[in-house]
Amino acid sequence: MRRRTPTWLAALSLSLAALFAVPPAHAAEASGAAGRGPALYVPDANPAAYRQALDLARAGRLRDAAGILTMVNTPQAVWFGDQTPAEVERQVREVVRDAGRDDATAVLALYDIPGRDCSNYSAGGAANTAEYEEWIDAVARGIGHGDTIVTLEPDALALLPSDCGQDDAEGTKTAARYTEVNYAVDALEPLSGTRVYLDTGHPGWHTVDSIVPRLIKGGVARASGFYTNASNYNTDDANSWYGKLISSCLAYAAGGGDVAACPSQGWPRADAQAWLDTHVHTPASRMKHFVTDSSRNGRGPWTPPAGKYTDAQDWCNPPDRGLGARPTLRTGDPLQDARLWIKTPGESDGLCLRGTAGPQDPERGTVDPDAGDWFPQQALELARLANPPLLQTS
Repeated sequence: MRRRTPTWLAALSLSLAALFAVPPAHAAEASGAAGRGPALYVPDANPAAYRQALDLARAGRLRDAAGILTMVNTPQAVWFGDQTPAEVERQVREVVRDAGRDDATAVLALYDIPGRDCSNYSAGGAANTAEYEEWIDAVARGIGHGDTIVTLEPDALALLPSDCGQDDAEGTKTAARYTEVNYAVDALEPLSGTRVYLDTGHPGWHTVDSIVPRLIKGGVARASGFYTNASNYNTDDANSWYGKLISSCLAYAAGGGDVAACPSQGWPRADAQAWLDTHVHTPASRMKHFVTDSSRNGRGPWTPPAGKYTDAQDWCNPPDRGLGARPTLRTGDPLQDARLWIKTPGESDGLCLRGTAGPQDPERGTVDPDAGDWFPQQALELARLANPPLLQTS
């Protein structure tokens, strides 16, 4: 999985660093509210990002080139899915060892669940439960005793087979999904340096009383916690509040409370906080913690033009978004373990047609790259519109 930085890129990075204070590659300190904090791992980037930076530099667009390099030199998750067990064991081991040499925590996004993404843009994954369990066992061997954060299977709980009409009347595939997620928790969470977090979608999707029962069935009681906003655009404030409500509802349910009574993100905050003050007295140290994805939420979610599209796909390569706050393991929130870049910024969400016949994305006037492929137009937007800004201003 590890790719050596080309010589030409090293020279380019040094030149641009002198101009724009681009951070060094491979290891980066994640700064929190109290200053410098523990290190998060910086993987080598998509090779297409390096090519884009080189093309921009050759065209004299040095600031844009510096923006792309700064973006990819920021700690972010390494995604694994579709590899054979032998491949994923080797690749995970390489990443975890590489992070260890930098005294950094590797963030792994595992994405191989059967029926992944309801067989839509990011379709794929293991063929069945037995194959998935074999794959997870290989991941566990690859991690060993390394210091890792695992964001387990984005959309696995927020988008069950029963949510997209892919299950039978008995709910066989949905039951298998819970079996698979539980197996992964039990295989990975006991590893000495690993923390596992489960999927909640994002605060614009499931209400608290909808997602909490799924977390409970998925084995969150035996995991470190959960994550929110993976690959989405909700603000840090919305994500942190959603996380607090979910964590509080889990604590309330663990004490015998009815999940249906928990406040959701649509409640007035004062009312929700009053409910929490009355009903939840578990100390934060004993509650389930969470992490959030701030990779592309610097300008918040996109509001599509009213009435323009039959299916605006506001999650799919929305225009004019920016990178969000930098990753950190020091959030200042006793329930929030980290702010991460889970989604790889600059990689496409897929072919976005927004209810039209296509093939172009009507918001961009181009054919969007396949999910996971580098999207130069979006990468530049994210870097230019980052909040806080990526580059120093003179």
